[in-house]
Amino acid sequence: MPQHNMAIDMIIPAFNEENAVDKVLADIPRDLIREVIVCNNGSTDRTAEVAHAGGATVLDEAQKGYGHACLKGINYLRDKPTDEQPDIVVFIDADYSDYPEEVRLLVAQILERDMDLIIGSRALGNLERGAMTPQQIFGNWLATNLIKLFYRYEFTDLGPFRAIKWQKLLDLDMQDTTYGWTVEMQVKAAKMKYKCTEVAVNYRKRIGKSKVSGTVKGTILAGHKILWTIFKLL
Repeated sequence: MPQHNMAIDMIIPAFNEENAVDKVLADIPRDLIREVIVCNNGSTDRTAEVAHAGGATVLDEAQKGYGHACLKGINYLRDKPTDEQPDIVVFIDADYSDYPEEVRLLVAQILERDMDLIIGSRALGNLERGAMTPQQIFGNWLATNLIKLFYRYEFTDLGPFRAIKWQKLLDLDMQDTTYGWTVEMQVKAAKMKYKCTEVAVNYRKRIGKSKVSGTVKGTILAGHKILWTIFKLL
């Protein structure tokens, strides 16, 4: 990766991930990432304490929802003086299913190719057996094919591990507060003709039980919200 002078920050939404978030923080390359922001989304365990001990900036967002947590992190960065805001923002989950060290692969697409949005694709990488449920795999396939059909942009995944130029992120005016966050970002980026690409990332079984795909209710609600978001933004 070439030398650069860009400020790169990372936002990590977290809900009851006391057993995983320290491992995520330990694997983040600190020579690349300036500030790590853990958005504690109403956890009832020691997530905030563990994240703070791991060197992260910890923000509390009591209102439940993946999007709520991500928006908390964005608002924190937006409130900084302009010259202290980042050039690039990376999103990754707190459950240690992604490999934080692979952030270099995503960021390189901005530094070397001037891309706007990079999705870490689990579909293109090495997916550990059992790391994603059949419902998740089918849902990703359906959603990305609908995006291709309606918006003429090709994605293979709605994976949470992603990097985006800061100003491009602000221009998207993200609104979703729950399960539709990732697909909203990709659909809006397609509508605004962003330069998007994917890189293959590896994916392992998460630590602990998923709050979404780990329950029937969560799976149904997430699937409905993703499809609703795709059609709403047409």
